[in-house]
Amino acid sequence: MAKVEKVLVVGAGIGGLAVAAALGQRGAEVDMVEIKPDSTVYGVGINQPANSLRALDKIGVLEQILDVGVVYDGYTFFDYKGNEVVAIKSQLGDERVPPNCALPRRELSRILIGAAEGAGAKIRYGTTVEDLDDRGDSIGVTLTDGSTADYDLVVGFDGIKSPLRSRLFGDAYQPVYSGHVVWRLTVPRPASVTRSDLFQSPRSKGGYIPLTEETMYLLLVTSEPEGVHYDVADFPDMLRERLAEFEGPLGDIRDSIKEGDDIVYSPLSEVLLPPPWHKGLVVLGGDAAHACTPHITQGAGMALEDAVVLDDELASADSIPAALESYVARRYPRAKFVQEVSRGILDSEMAINEETLEPTLAEWPKQLPGQMAHVDGLLNEAA
Repeated sequence: MAKVEKVLVVGAGIGGLAVAAALGQRGAEVDMVEIKPDSTVYGVGINQPANSLRALDKIGVLEQILDVGVVYDGYTFFDYKGNEVVAIKSQLGDERVPPNCALPRRELSRILIGAAEGAGAKIRYGTTVEDLDDRGDSIGVTLTDGSTADYDLVVGFDGIKSPLRSRLFGDAYQPVYSGHVVWRLTVPRPASVTRSDLFQSPRSKGGYIPLTEETMYLLLVTSEPEGVHYDVADFPDMLRERLAEFEGPLGDIRDSIKEGDDIVYSPLSEVLLPPPWHKGLVVLGGDAAHACTPHITQGAGMALEDAVVLDDELASADSIPAALESYVARRYPRAKFVQEVSRGILDSEMAINEETLEPTLAEWPKQLPGQMAHVDGLLNEAA
């Protein structure tokens, strides 16, 4: 077993909290720093597919997730007028974990904070790394609050704009904007919504995912200029305008949007750091190493898998360097696969126009079930 008695985790997002919980449960002393001033997260939802749920099970929080979330078994695709095109049952899951469980992001954060703190992790907000001194057998860290400490390992889950990634590997691997964004809004959930419904128009893709007995979240993917900054106060009007062509359920949601609604606007960007994801005693995970578009709801899943795989490798390897090599060897191909599949779906959907919509939708019943089953089969394999 690699000697890991004291660890610094940088970033208290989904992956960082999970790795802090896993390492703390194994007996390591874990400090966490988070640059944000507090634990506030966006008030939208997040799906956890079966492979995410397996990782959450490993850190002991599966039952909590299932208690607060909504389990669903697949997707139904519609055109923008609300006509059903094809319904597909997910091939993810087994007798232990369901195919998908979606929940409010704040609930996921709350559960993971509880797991990390329950395992002894100490979280400091408004703080991050100022300097590192890697001595080979330990690493000295100076934090932005002026404090210093020595660690056996520094684990960076500090997000898509990761300062640690830039510190280790320079500026060659900055986020690349896809040309598209996603708008999200929590809305009331009708009793008829029992799975994720997705709607394709000639210009955009919309849908919703159930979150609780009372709520679901609207999503809308649109093309927007790079670097543009819209006024949050204009979001309701802008979202209504971008939903104008939709009929049926999305039209009903559009008509219910009101001023002051908490609409989240997120540009879709990617990062894929080639191996190694580590240098000396510093290793990266989650969006710091690989960020994908959300089209198979695997962003959090990949970060959670990173966390438990890193913990597994540290527990089984003879040394920290050997553990980090094995961790990246296991994770890079899977993260790359997820990024390629997610981006492929995004590009194909956003390339649809007035001329190609009908012939494309006519092919979906023949193509999508097999394609989704193939992806589900690979993701159902052990991380």
